Amino acid sequence: MFTLFRTIPVRKAAELAYGRILGHAREPGFFTDGGVPDTVDGRFELICLHAFLYLHRLKREQPQAAALGQRLFDTMFADFDRSLREMGTGDLSVGREIKRMAQAFYGRVGAYESGLAGDDSVLQPALARNLFGTAPPDPALLDAMAGYVRREAARLNEQDAEDLLAGRVSFGNPPRAAAMTGLAGGQ
Repeated sequence: MFTLFRTIPVRKAAELAYGRILGHAREPGFFTDGGVPDTVDGRFELICLHAFLYLHRLKREQPQAAALGQRLFDTMFADFDRSLREMGTGDLSVGREIKRMAQAFYGRVGAYESGLAGDDSVLQPALARNLFGTAPPDPALLDAMAGYVRREAARLNEQDAEDLLAGRVSFGNPPRAAAMTGLAGGQ
C-alpha cells in the first residue's frame, strides 16, 4: 500500500515531463527553421531527442531518478502505442511497431551519448541520420542543430534537480533560420 502512494508523485512527474517534452518537440521552429521534416518520423525523432536530453540530465540524480526515468519511458511508449492505434495500425502490428520504436530510441540514446561525449564529428552524423532521415541536411542546419543539442544539455545541467525530479523540465528555443544560415536579419 505504501508503494502505491510513493508512485503517484513519480507518475505525475513523468506525465508532466513527457507533456513538456512533447510540447517542445512540436515547436514549429524545428520544422520551419530547423529543417526537420514535418512528418510522423520527424516528430518521433524530436520527441526522442528531447526525451534523451532529459534522461541524460537525470542520470546525475541517481538513484532518486531511476523510477522517474523508467516511468517517463513507459509514459512515452504508452503514448506511442495510442498514436499508432489512432493512425490505424492494426492490433496485431502495434506490438511489433512499439518494439521497433523502442530499439530505435535506445539506438539514438547511444548515438547521442557518444555525440555529446565527443565532438561535432560524432554528434552531427547522428543528428543527420536521425533527425533529417533520408534528406541530406544543409550543413548550416546540421551545425545549428548540433549547437542546439549541446546548448540544451548545458541548460539542463543548470536546472534545479528538485524541479527536474518533479517533471518541471524546460527547454530553450529551437535554433533560428538566421543563425543556421549565417544570414543577418534572417534574409
